[in-house]
Formats: sequence, C-alpha cells, structure tokens
Amino acid sequence: MIIRRTVSAAATTAAVAALALTAAIPAHAAEYSSALKIKGVQYDAPGRDSNKCSGGNTKNEYLTIKNYSKKSKVNLKGYKVRDKAGNTFVFKSNHILEPGDYVHLRGGRGTDSDGKNVVYRQNCNFMWNNDKDTIYFYKPGGTPADIHAYTKKAHDKDGNGYIKYHG
Repeated sequence: MIIRRTVSAAATTAAVAALALTAAIPAHAAEYSSALKIKGVQYDAPGRDSNKCSGGNTKNEYLTIKNYSKKSKVNLKGYKVRDKAGNTFVFKSNHILEPGDYVHLRGGRGTDSDGKNVVYRQNCNFMWNNDKDTIYFYKPGGTPADIHAYTKKAHDKDGNGYIKYHG
C-alpha cells in the first residue's frame, strides 16, 4: 500500500506539473505568429463623437499596425481588420511596411499615404466601441495575425481613449 501511495503521489505530481506547463503557454499564442501586430488603438476619439463625414472626428479614431520584423518588408494588401460586431476593413491596395514601420488605419475619408503612414477606412462611422470591443487582425489567408479584447475600465487606466498592446 505504501508503494502504491508513493507511485500515486508521484503520478499526481507529474500530472500537476504537466498541467502547469500547459497553463503557462498562452491560449492565444498563435495570434502572435505574424510580423505585423496591433501596436495600439485610439478606440475613443478625443472630443464628442461625431460621425459626420464633414466636420466629424472619426479620423481621430485609429488602429496602429506595426511591422515588428527586423529584416522583412510586409505588404498589407489582403490583411483584414474586424471588430466584434463584424464591421470589417480589408487593405485592398499595396501598402508596404518596412521593418519597424507602422501605419495608422483611420476612420473617415482621406488619401492614403505611405509617407504619412496612414490608410483611411473611407467610412465615417466609428468602428471601435467606447466601452468594450474585440479587435481581430487577419492575414490574407484568414489566419489570425493578432487579436485583442478590451474594456475601457480594465485597459484604459488613464482614460485617454488609447490602449497600447505591443511596444
């Protein structure tokens, strides 16, 4: 009996250790397999929300996507951004991000510019909810590149409407 308890205790210890190792691996690790990641989001545009195309402030709501590769350029064409409600934006044109470069995906209408690191959604409606939302960022083949859920209360401690994800 003592031998069985010793074996049983050892088996239990091994099982607990295996579970601890499994728990240490983040469930969302696959989302970080891309060189492109969400650097941050200005989910609440400064000022009173106004989604008018003329005089509104949707252009002040933006998602920053950065190329974290040290060597590779990445073309954003075909990448997709979506919120929890299903509002979607697909990068339809070539937009090359050099290593370390970034782009602001802004609401509203405007002229895309590689030099100014900006792409406009050409839509004057706000995409991100001011209280909580989920940001999905997909590679052209549909594989997740990065995913982040946020709540204003839990993730925006200074209340400025901006949340930083990757440095």
